[in-house]
Amino acid sequence: MDFDALMLSRMQFAFVIAFHILFPAFTIGLAAFLAVCEGLWLKTGREVFKQLYLHWIKIFALAFAMGVVTGVVMSYQFGTNWSVFSDRTGSVLGPLLGYEVLTAFFLEASFLGVMLFGWNKVGRKLHFAATVIVAIGTSISAFWILSANSWMQTPQGFDIDPVTGNFFATSWMEVIFNASFPSRYVHMMLAAFITTAAVVLAAGAWQTLRGHKSEPTRWQMRMAAGTLAVLMPLQIWAGHWSGEVAHEHQPAKVAAMEGWCETLDVQGTVLLAWPSANECGRSEITIPGTSPFLFNTDEPLRAYSSFAEDERPPLWLVFWSFRIMVGAGLAMLGFGVWGLILWWRGGLDRPGLFHWLAIPGGSLGFIAVITGWIVAEVGRQPWTVYGALRTADSVSPVEAGQVALSLLIFITVYAIIFTAGTIYMARIATRGFDDQPPEAGSGERRAPGSPLGAVDDPAQKPADSIVAG
Repeated sequence: MDFDALMLSRMQFAFVIAFHILFPAFTIGLAAFLAVCEGLWLKTGREVFKQLYLHWIKIFALAFAMGVVTGVVMSYQFGTNWSVFSDRTGSVLGPLLGYEVLTAFFLEASFLGVMLFGWNKVGRKLHFAATVIVAIGTSISAFWILSANSWMQTPQGFDIDPVTGNFFATSWMEVIFNASFPSRYVHMMLAAFITTAAVVLAAGAWQTLRGHKSEPTRWQMRMAAGTLAVLMPLQIWAGHWSGEVAHEHQPAKVAAMEGWCETLDVQGTVLLAWPSANECGRSEITIPGTSPFLFNTDEPLRAYSSFAEDERPPLWLVFWSFRIMVGAGLAMLGFGVWGLILWWRGGLDRPGLFHWLAIPGGSLGFIAVITGWIVAEVGRQPWTVYGALRTADSVSPVEAGQVALSLLIFITVYAIIFTAGTIYMARIATRGFDDQPPEAGSGERRAPGSPLGAVDDPAQKPADSIVAG
């Protein structure tokens, strides 16, 4: 492998976006979870849902902040490392990213303050509206980001200036709603909800193993297990839908994902394979004759080696990332079904094997998101805009040493900040609802219902009377 400016720039962008994508994937789902909890509290009046809201909003605030910071760093790389790409595609992608800021980020920023700090200052309905608007804002943000990325996967509605070589839109509807956008948007939104559910389940499992059997702990585990059991089958369907679109528009990616070594009318599902003397590999476990159930086509299914060498994505990284993603998803489905069975039998609140396994299972959603991103982005190579602009023609004219130095700095800083932030969020998430920290100060008390645990004047009225409007 030649570590030139191109490879180092790809590694740097991959490193930064791998960290960044974890936070939006978590905050999109967590914002929806908070909206559900506050809505149930308003609807039923049960204190348990208010406790869940006040507990998880602290984690949401931290994750949202880290997502914004990592996102800003990532956006700068379009100018520093990928200036040629930005120059040539800016007329198409620039407006999409601008719409994300105007319609989503401003919306989130406007109501996030009310959501985090307005619990004792606005009425219940207004605060709930702020929570819902923030949740909607995260979904809108995902809409524009996925639209831009999907256009890079399946570009349409554009033309190229023959003089400058720059892209320009001929139909914005085709650019935004390109062929792969609907399936990829559904797939990503479900992934966000599932990722959050796995984290919430892991936190509840940890609390249960520590002997905390409070009502909020029980309810968060029930809600998380139910979410996994209901959404994972939908996610499998969405993944299949996305795979069908990729097979139509990016057949080389699908050939790498599936590990097809021969062009056949009917292919099998390769479960495991390893490198061998030939360029594709040797299958160890294969389920024969499955392709008619997966791909609706009368054309022969092309082998990986049938594509030109300079148009193939890296085989083994895409192949194994796809299997890790699928394995993580099936494991989360298992946790959801297992959790519902335990709930039905009255054993979800009793510590056992399920709880010990659910704790590391909290990382499965993040693993699936990262490996799914690898399949999508590495599988697109060697193109930045599929079939129209190669990655090698998109990189900035920078020295390899400069990129290597900045990559080293990113790795160091991210390792410190990400580790500290993750540990702190994990400590908050796993804290039991019946062992909250002592109130700060002898003459001060924690404001009842204050989302971020602000210290208020002791003469202040209880939160329930303040927000009753």
